[in-house]
Amino acid sequence: MHSSLSKDLTELTTDRLVLRIWAVAEALAVLECEGSARPADWAGDFPSEGDRVIASLLGDNPAWLGAYGHRLIVERDSGLVVGSIGLFWPPADGVLELGYGVVASRRGRGYATEATRALAAFALTAPGVHTVAAGVELSNPASVRVLEKAGFERYDTTTAEDAEGVARFAITRPDLGK
Repeated sequence: MHSSLSKDLTELTTDRLVLRIWAVAEALAVLECEGSARPADWAGDFPSEGDRVIASLLGDNPAWLGAYGHRLIVERDSGLVVGSIGLFWPPADGVLELGYGVVASRRGRGYATEATRALAAFALTAPGVHTVAAGVELSNPASVRVLEKAGFERYDTTTAEDAEGVARFAITRPDLGK
């Protein structure tokens, strides 16, 4: 996989995707899109509930709008926004948390893996960051597979009485070359 970064760090380009920083106007559009006109550059099923949650949190977390924050996932061929991926800045003891989501109409194409691999590699270039971590519910095997295919390794699993559990995955600088 090939990826490149724009000079101003606003866009990370992979073979099939552009990961671009959310603009405040885009977050507002996500929050206001219920029952109103939708931007022409959104996939028909964007935004998902997860995208709405992130958009609602951006105002309280301005660092998430920076280079090491949250990004929209854009299909290069169509120019459509098909999901979002992000880093929960700032890092805690050198660890950054990553989250992602791709709309249902674009799942199964490897987009989440491609975006996760690229953003994790970029995150590991940030000063003081040595690990990118992610949690996934075991009831979501497709998401577990995304992390595995992106080079993350499972390091913990927790279970709760009312849930199947959550697996924790991480990738570190030395893991990146695998």
